[in-house]
Amino acid sequence: MEHPTIHMNPHFGFLPSDVEGMDDLVGLALDLRWSWNHEADEVWQALDPDLWAMTHNAWIVLLTMSHEQLRIRMADPAFRGKINDLLEKRQQAADEPAWFQKKYSGSALKTVAYFSMEYMLSEALPIYVGGLGNVAGDQLKAAADLGVPVTAVGLLYQQGYFRQEIDRNGNQLALFPYNDPMQLPITPLRLPNGEWLRIKVTISGYPVWLRTWQVQVGRTRLYLLDSNDAANLPIYRGLTSEVYGGGEELRIKQEIILGIGGWRLLRALGIRPEVCHMNEGHAAFLVLERAGDFMKETGVSFEEALAVTRAGNLFTTHTAVAAGFDHFNPSLVGQYLGSYAWEELHLSFDALMALGRENPNDHGESFNMAWLAVRGSGAVNGVSQLHGKVSQQLFQSLFPRWPRVEVPVGSVTNGVHMPSWDSSFSEEVWTHACGQDAWKGGLEGMEQSISCVPDEFLWEMRNRSKDTLVRYMRDRLARQWSVAGYPADIVEAARHIFDPAVLTLSFARRFVPYKRPFLLLHDEQRLIRILTNPDRPVQLILAGKTSPADESGKALIRQWIQFIERYRLYRHVVFISDYDMLLTENLVRGVDVWLNTPRRPWEASGTSGMKVLVNGGINVSELDGWWVEAYTPEVGWALGDGKEHGDDPAWDAEEANALYNILEQQLIPEFYTRNERGIPEKWVHRMRKSMSTLTPQFSANRTVREYTEKYYLPAAAKYLQRAEEKGAAGSRIVASHRELAAKWDGIHFGAEQSIHADGGYVFGIPVGLNGIDPAKVVVELYADSKDGGEPEKIVMQRQEAPPADGLPVYSAKVQTSRPASDYTIRVIPAYEDISSPLEDTLIRWQR
Repeated sequence: MEHPTIHMNPHFGFLPSDVEGMDDLVGLALDLRWSWNHEADEVWQALDPDLWAMTHNAWIVLLTMSHEQLRIRMADPAFRGKINDLLEKRQQAADEPAWFQKKYSGSALKTVAYFSMEYMLSEALPIYVGGLGNVAGDQLKAAADLGVPVTAVGLLYQQGYFRQEIDRNGNQLALFPYNDPMQLPITPLRLPNGEWLRIKVTISGYPVWLRTWQVQVGRTRLYLLDSNDAANLPIYRGLTSEVYGGGEELRIKQEIILGIGGWRLLRALGIRPEVCHMNEGHAAFLVLERAGDFMKETGVSFEEALAVTRAGNLFTTHTAVAAGFDHFNPSLVGQYLGSYAWEELHLSFDALMALGRENPNDHGESFNMAWLAVRGSGAVNGVSQLHGKVSQQLFQSLFPRWPRVEVPVGSVTNGVHMPSWDSSFSEEVWTHACGQDAWKGGLEGMEQSISCVPDEFLWEMRNRSKDTLVRYMRDRLARQWSVAGYPADIVEAARHIFDPAVLTLSFARRFVPYKRPFLLLHDEQRLIRILTNPDRPVQLILAGKTSPADESGKALIRQWIQFIERYRLYRHVVFISDYDMLLTENLVRGVDVWLNTPRRPWEASGTSGMKVLVNGGINVSELDGWWVEAYTPEVGWALGDGKEHGDDPAWDAEEANALYNILEQQLIPEFYTRNERGIPEKWVHRMRKSMSTLTPQFSANRTVREYTEKYYLPAAAKYLQRAEEKGAAGSRIVASHRELAAKWDGIHFGAEQSIHADGGYVFGIPVGLNGIDPAKVVVELYADSKDGGEPEKIVMQRQEAPPADGLPVYSAKVQTSRPASDYTIRVIPAYEDISSPLEDTLIRWQR
């Protein structure tokens, strides 16, 4: 197949092509780099300020304008000068070597293929739900800034996630507006002959054609697939209708499109990634397609191909509870993948199911996408340090007899793309202190630079940002109440509520029980006293959606709406409907305090509270997710004792009272205690400490650099090494595993000896390997972790000349104050540079 070329958006024909510079303006509008570049805002504001404020979609602003107005604007030398300046900076950003090119230009890593079910890049492209898409979008933007060679793959949804309205009774109404491709900043992929590049997958034995699209995100690209092709049967045209819509059957179809169709799209584009990064298990079917592709190219078996390709796969899990993993019953897998497994992979149905089952021999067990992702990856990570440990517990059953601490799940704590979430006022502060390219390098020296910013500058930044938030919130609330049918006088009152000088808190997230949005309502009268204190008042902004099918979540929303209505607290508490990226941007830029009250350890990481850091916002959060790593008394406030309490109502009550105490006794007094210049010195000190220490640490810049150095670079090198000689290493890995598995139960130990020596012991033990090549295993002296540290593991050395009639003796010396009984001996696989136990779970213990 000829590699496709990018053709301009088909709706470009609606624009005046005879206007000089029009191509440049179109190029700017179709590059989502403007979504995190405040400099471009004034261009789109100048074209249509109202439409830009409503949509933040440069492409729709361009399409909506009359040709006459575009000609007038483009003839304006000042306007053209601004465009030329943006184009020059855009080209400069594309041409200059970035962090990756400067540091790793000679590495084996050329392409990382990033697969995710959703991406939160801009309100102009509503193909996201929330946290998972936030992570994917922010990491893609950071990769663009850093020059990390990431190519992303996802789905284009015809409706996306639902839009929310709240009626006068507090009921959530779910709306599903159509995502018209004409109005989205996307470009179709076409072959040189003009034909639209379409990818074919088979679902239930029937071909389904997938249209392909490109999104330009600075240096990086996102490719999207959708099933709304005229050649498809009506039942298949809606497969990509909405994010996480429908039930189990629609989910497996969407995941086939993402994983199998996504890999085929990359091949059609001539993209051959060394590394595939699965952002959650939704994309795990790419494990099958990638291995199958390698199998066809080289002639090796599927098992051997998987041994090669898994080295280049990374699985990031975001799930904090086992119920969160996607499961598919055997009949569904057979219906949609049975023929594919046999015809494309030469795998029996049982062999396919074994890849997704905890117990491969349990024919009633469902197919778990996370299990497939683990078995098809060379590395697995959670999204915070705590979540990495939680995930070790979740995946423990896949690694029988291995200590939990050695379950092979690492961690890379999430971060957010700070240039996407900073206000124009905070951007001025960061640029002044750290330079124009503050977020494009290694972030060295940032803490010291922000520490030198005067109090006056930081406090002015906060006041200006909050003033902007209040104006935005008034307009949005007035529109919301008008749609809900409130009387005209109430709608007009919405345009005057809230005061930029008043302490402003926000609770904005998914409304589900484990997030505990009800915590503040535990003692309604106490909360009212806090809000309405005449000397030190407080304002609270609430926002959040819940699944249209989640009645418990809807009840939590109603509880707040009815509370506001019952006590007529409109001037102190508002619930803003349709929590989207645009609302999030305004909230995180303007609020003083971000509240977060999940039940530990259900918050895998959380990212919403990270977004306020760059703007000088302060966090009050449960000790869960990222806040476990971030919290010190100098940067914010913490809830909880760092332990798990389930859904105990008594503990909820205790934490609610602790939250009231923090507000009444610490937070509110600190905010309102001012010096002679009207500046709250302690508050600003806390702001500065939070900004300087936490913002770099919890930026997507740090996250992407960590992924690159910890996972991408090693994975690329290992995959390429295994792929040499048509995957000969994969054949050796499979042969070695089969040999060990056949002989493993015959490994036995003789009598152990331990002798006191030099402040420790010398251990010796005869080990019979049952004919296994000693070079393919490691004999270790092992002791469990102590006082929260790492377990002790000492490789034992094999004696060169064992007795002719005895077993080879392995010995090791250890200096320790621990008793000898703490130590035991084990044998584990060690061949062909495999990652044990991820790639081979065998382990044999002395006792």
